[in-house]
Amino acid sequence: MRTPAVGTTVFENARVVDPSRGLDERGTVIVVDGVIAAAGASAANQGMPEGATVIDCRGRAVMPGLVDGRVFIGEPGGEHRETIASASAAAAAGGVTSLVMMPDTNPIIDEVSLVEFVLRTARDTAMINIHPAAAVTRHLEGQELTEFGLMREAGAVAFTDGRNSIRSPLVMRRALTYARDFGAVVANETQDADLAGAGVMNEGLFASWLGLPGIPREAEAIPLERDLLLARLTGSAYHAAKISTSLSAGAIARAKNDGAKVTAGISINHLSLNENDVGEYRTFFRLSPPLRAEDDRLAMVEAVRDGTIDIIVSSHDPQDVDTKRLPFADAADGAIGLETLLGAALRLHHNGDVPLLRLVELLSTAPARLFGLPGGTLKPGSPADLILVDLDEPWVVREADIRSRSKNTCFEGARLQGRVLQTLVAGRTIFTAA
Repeated sequence: MRTPAVGTTVFENARVVDPSRGLDERGTVIVVDGVIAAAGASAANQGMPEGATVIDCRGRAVMPGLVDGRVFIGEPGGEHRETIASASAAAAAGGVTSLVMMPDTNPIIDEVSLVEFVLRTARDTAMINIHPAAAVTRHLEGQELTEFGLMREAGAVAFTDGRNSIRSPLVMRRALTYARDFGAVVANETQDADLAGAGVMNEGLFASWLGLPGIPREAEAIPLERDLLLARLTGSAYHAAKISTSLSAGAIARAKNDGAKVTAGISINHLSLNENDVGEYRTFFRLSPPLRAEDDRLAMVEAVRDGTIDIIVSSHDPQDVDTKRLPFADAADGAIGLETLLGAALRLHHNGDVPLLRLVELLSTAPARLFGLPGGTLKPGSPADLILVDLDEPWVVREADIRSRSKNTCFEGARLQGRVLQTLVAGRTIFTAA
């Protein structure tokens, strides 16, 4: 956690958006010594604290800082792609005040010392709250389980094999049972390696036109169905890390209706883009799972709106020039997304697809709740992790402005509407827009 700021800051004439309390109203937010003292319409009646720094928001939105539940960072071992410090700077500019860091590093976060390394490095170099997720299996090999209890005690907030799908049903059953005893969430990215084969984009007519091998939708749905059955069997908390098809959304909805403790996430890329964006072999759009057809994208928007999907993540995955500027079939999967997460998500608000309160819940309140993190709320007494946002300000994503060490964004040149003006963590301003 960051050191709280000392003093009082008042955000007046704000649109206060707080999904944790169902608030979307004109009001005031008062921060005292790094903690939220009051937020909402009623806060305006409390009078101005003596010596307070007053910010006139002029109707702009104050909302909880975003909590990004799926972020890949190079450090340790891949600092040329991203460090904890550079990811933190990118996150602050994007309004992300807390993130869950994936264990796909070198060495892999599969033992206590690596969990402690991440927390120590974050404490020394990061401006935001960095929470490590630990590997489910040693070396991400899908065979031997790691020490959940010890790593949980050390500070791991979830367990996942990151980019890797756990292939063995027995290993997954044991992992879910083990995690249940420690009150931990197991997150899995589901893709059947055999069905996916050498595929590099969504299987369909467009892939055929490009002459690229495709990945069928069933490659995601089949292992997901298996995991959901195992979640029911064990009574454990299971999180589908990234879904992208209507088949998967239907499976999640059925499992929830059956009372299983399951949740689902989606990358902002799969809500904003479709397979046509690959265009003429644009490798920054090579993702895992692949960008799907427009029908599936629309199904994902509906799943966000109706509650089937619980959180939206950036799936920030920095890749350098050597791994991205290659023929499409040879390029690495992944795109950065911390700085564009909110702007891209606000497209859903501006076009009327998803109400703002619901959108902020998916980006902040729900992931904080899912991973048991502080933040995601403007409730009095909570840490003052918040952002001031101009929901209408237009801006263009330019490579020169990207703070991440890697520049592999799906949104280069995109015109977005809605920009973070100020980011606070524990009441301390860590980013102000130029």
